[in-house]
Amino acid sequence: MDTPHLEVSGAVWLGFNAFVVALLLVDLFGFNRKAHQITFEEALRTSAFFIGAALFVNALILIRYGSAAGLTFFTGYLVEISLSVDNLFVIAVLFGYFAVPARFQHRVLFWGVFGAIIMRATMILAGVALVERFSWVLYIFGVFLVFTGGRMLFAEDIAEPPKDNRILSFLRRVLPMTKDYHRDQFVIRRMGLTLVTPLFLVLVMIEFTDVVFAVDSIPAILGITTDPFLAYGSNIMAVVGLRALYFVLSGLIERVRYLHIGLGLVLVFIGLKMLVVEYFHIPTWLSLVVIIFLIAGSAVLSWYALRNAKTTEADL
Repeated sequence: MDTPHLEVSGAVWLGFNAFVVALLLVDLFGFNRKAHQITFEEALRTSAFFIGAALFVNALILIRYGSAAGLTFFTGYLVEISLSVDNLFVIAVLFGYFAVPARFQHRVLFWGVFGAIIMRATMILAGVALVERFSWVLYIFGVFLVFTGGRMLFAEDIAEPPKDNRILSFLRRVLPMTKDYHRDQFVIRRMGLTLVTPLFLVLVMIEFTDVVFAVDSIPAILGITTDPFLAYGSNIMAVVGLRALYFVLSGLIERVRYLHIGLGLVLVFIGLKMLVVEYFHIPTWLSLVVIIFLIAGSAVLSWYALRNAKTTEADL
């Protein structure tokens, strides 16, 4: 790996986590004190705020630990935010399938991301510990990423509606549930009984899908760095801004039809990098250039295909 393990004090770990909590509180009680439909302009401002917060952390890492650490953090953040966009496809499908009112979507995403932070922190730190003890695990992760990326390249549709989802069927069978939404409540009391609302099901499904996507995401970040702080910090900063990013991209998701190709190639590239690490060194700056090229290329390809489709329709 390009960067050595950083000597990060307990105070730095505490300060970073306090900063993350502060960001969540600002989002919950500052930007979104009342349930309302998030406009594109509002989402754009909020997303810019969270990206700025991530770059602020990146700058502090660069100043304190050097350019190599700063570049590694930024590369990890870019990979994780790109893979998170993939997750947004599924979230959009879930919201549509459950017909979640627009004014309640942020509340579901907030608690979904809060759970995702805890879950990913656990998985990342466990993954780092596993790699440190058994270095050959990196090769398993590498093979897995190559396989997953290759499968993503040929996927016709990233997100399928959860019509026959077994977890969803199980929850509906065992949980006492209301048929309708009750404002933004996950649980209500009625005639002495505790009932969950459809909003609770949406939250559970979002958490479940994040676990599924984390199976790709965690090996990917470990392919960038096995330093606990850099891996954890870049991943968490990407997840924290996911809610705002969803509302920015929700209207654009259908326009990036070839994003899965770029993401698949990114996973294949990182997987191959892990497999050849003992024989061929790929510097972090080159990895960053390749990742940006692949993601930007898929976006340009999507734009070109959309423009051609509109031109064809206009000619008919």
